[in-house]
Amino acid sequence: MKTSESETLVVGGGISGCAAALAADRAGGDVVLATKATRPEETNSYWAQGGVAVTRSDPDAFREDIIAAGAGACDPAAVETLVAEARPAVEDVLVDTLGVSFDADGDGFDYGREAAHSESRVLHVDAATGAAILPRFLAHLHDETDVTVREDTAALELVTHEGRVHGALLERDDSVSAHFAGGTVLATGGIGGAYDRTTNPDAATGDGIAMGALAGADVADMEYVQFHPTAFADDGGETGTFLLSEAVRGEGGVLRNGDGERFMPDVHPDGSLAPRDVVARAVATERAETGEVRLDVSEVAFESSFPGLANRCRDRGVDPADGIPVAPAEHFCCGGLAVDMDGQTSLDRLFAAGECARTGVHGANRLASTSLLEGLVVGRRAGREAVGTTPERVEVSEPRDGDPDLPARFATEKGDRLRRTMTEHVGIERTSDGLRRAATSIRRLKGEVDAYTRTRTSRDLYELRNATVTALLVVRAASENDESRGCHYLADTEVQYAD
Repeated sequence: MKTSESETLVVGGGISGCAAALAADRAGGDVVLATKATRPEETNSYWAQGGVAVTRSDPDAFREDIIAAGAGACDPAAVETLVAEARPAVEDVLVDTLGVSFDADGDGFDYGREAAHSESRVLHVDAATGAAILPRFLAHLHDETDVTVREDTAALELVTHEGRVHGALLERDDSVSAHFAGGTVLATGGIGGAYDRTTNPDAATGDGIAMGALAGADVADMEYVQFHPTAFADDGGETGTFLLSEAVRGEGGVLRNGDGERFMPDVHPDGSLAPRDVVARAVATERAETGEVRLDVSEVAFESSFPGLANRCRDRGVDPADGIPVAPAEHFCCGGLAVDMDGQTSLDRLFAAGECARTGVHGANRLASTSLLEGLVVGRRAGREAVGTTPERVEVSEPRDGDPDLPARFATEKGDRLRRTMTEHVGIERTSDGLRRAATSIRRLKGEVDAYTRTRTSRDLYELRNATVTALLVVRAASENDESRGCHYLADTEVQYAD
């Protein structure tokens, strides 16, 4: 088996991976960034619409908003670090280094307001902030740093020895090689590939969480899977869903049910700008009872403020003036590999940042426009920590790839089964019986997948394994937590809101 090495290996090409690679390079490290993406559009970060929340004149208010949205389950120390480093990190990387042209008004930045924020503090570029940031970030790594970027390169397994991580097995063009590293940073994004309707790209298969967990790393808060309340309702399944940014409601958009009634004022004091978990459950309920929910943008300068979203609606035959049909969609995993704010996992020399990591910042429900921020802040810190250790080469078993009997559509068909199970039983509302059914079904599915991963190394097979492992972690955590809180809602209990 071919081998290579670097002081630092970063797996993932979204904002957290890019931030880690940049920080490691600035610290003088020899850095390789491996991403299975071939285009920026294949990462979660690119799809981020709303923007990047930053600390303005009232950091206490920002802290309080994060903790309130997180249903009181946030780690206060983690929140403090995020809030303290928000503006310096954004100014250093996004403004000064990358030159991102955030929307401005006559007096400076045009700060937007989103759900559960007590003030306007969100930097944005139309409703396509991730698309404005990520290609620029990747170009900077390519052109202005010594980081080696390997595209179309998937990590299959972590290389471990006696509780220490020494790199990863990487696959490209059906060839597997061992890459040894002094420090390894996982920044692989979310788990949307385990659900039918998601705002994530297809590549979001929980790779980092699964690889870390299989290597023995601790995970936490996996039951807290956030559903965004306003994804385009592609109920026919022919045109595909897309996110309608929370910023639309921040600018005055309101939710109406199939009877044309505004229902959110009866659900929560903040109405359409209530925390995401609250709004998502309300939208799901109204869709079930009245047939549909539409986002009314009649009081919003929708065409000028959100031209990209307006065009996407029309591409699907919807005139925004008539209201935009919306439905909840899986959006963000608040849990993941348990890390501190330096991204350190429970395994030596293994770090994680972004959505595959659980810092404790988000608690039971993430505040809008904090995902890019967390990826930036923790990615920078993890990249710095992952520098300074010489790679050690250890014995690695070469994966077998000799089984000719894998059915042609095995991964596709089993993936469909996984998504149906998770959507039906482990979605916005859960029941004890549904979780037991999901656990039984997914364990059986994992056994079927494992039978082939022992003898085959195809990328789609490993992605299916990762999605299955991650799904089991969600089910297990949800089954062990009998308290409804935030994104984890048991239909027969009362949800707990923070004071």
